[in-house]
Amino acid sequence: MGIASLKQNFQDWITQQWVILFGKKILAKDYKWLLGPFGKTNGIGLKFIEQLAKKEQLIIDKKQIDKGLLNSINQLNLTEKELNRLSKKVIDFYENTSNYNFDIIVKWNPLFKAFGVLLKILFSNRIEQLNIPMDNSKESTALNSEIIHLINKNTKEVKRTIWLRTFKKSKQVVYSGVYEACTIPNGQNCIKAIFPLPNGSATVILNPIVGENGELILNSSGRKIGDSGFYFLLKDSKGNLWTKFIMSFKDKLVVSSENERITAIQTLTLWNLRVLQFKYDIKKTTYNNVYN
Repeated sequence: MGIASLKQNFQDWITQQWVILFGKKILAKDYKWLLGPFGKTNGIGLKFIEQLAKKEQLIIDKKQIDKGLLNSINQLNLTEKELNRLSKKVIDFYENTSNYNFDIIVKWNPLFKAFGVLLKILFSNRIEQLNIPMDNSKESTALNSEIIHLINKNTKEVKRTIWLRTFKKSKQVVYSGVYEACTIPNGQNCIKAIFPLPNGSATVILNPIVGENGELILNSSGRKIGDSGFYFLLKDSKGNLWTKFIMSFKDKLVVSSENERITAIQTLTLWNLRVLQFKYDIKKTTYNNVYN
């Protein structure tokens, strides 16, 4: 049995050891579709961006606008019929995400709110990751949204896309995630969101579907390793890789456009019970702050 690295916070060690005990040991060569950058033990947030650029010998693109979560919507390999039905404004959002501002409204299920408080106390504040607001929103909260491209200094090709979201008022990091398209074993093209954690990551793979009204529906609804869904990944004290697929946890995101307005509703469920819901009001702007 593997042993998680002892040179870290005890609560991180406990969670990593749980992944080892109940998860699966994997080989990198067989799981390229799943793997992504891991965090270090001294916090994530802005530190991670600098660490990743240095590790992979990339440079941070200082361009402020016209940067997307996807280089092209074609990376999702949608059918011609789906592409024709998909809202052009939703396509623009994914290809030019840096041109948009966000407001967020959060609604917790009271049954799971204590779990959220515990997550925040034990992990979120310390590692600068997954800082979800704990109070149900009466009014929307403004977010700073930055798309950070790490590029090859010679070819200028985008190698990594990071979506950094912070509260506009407090500057606290909400999410710092690496986004890319991937192809899962059944041949389906998906969006992969990698949230670095100490010695590992929480990774969500989302299967794209185009709704009848032109909305993009992203769903992590798989039932086994190899499907879309939620994965923990980590590297143990000997450098072995482990993953744990959390079948009971689902993430559904619906991005739609109506009357010149883009909205996104994200619903997280556990054992088919709603844990919390985010509603994003998305507005196009001519300026977006850039990481510096």
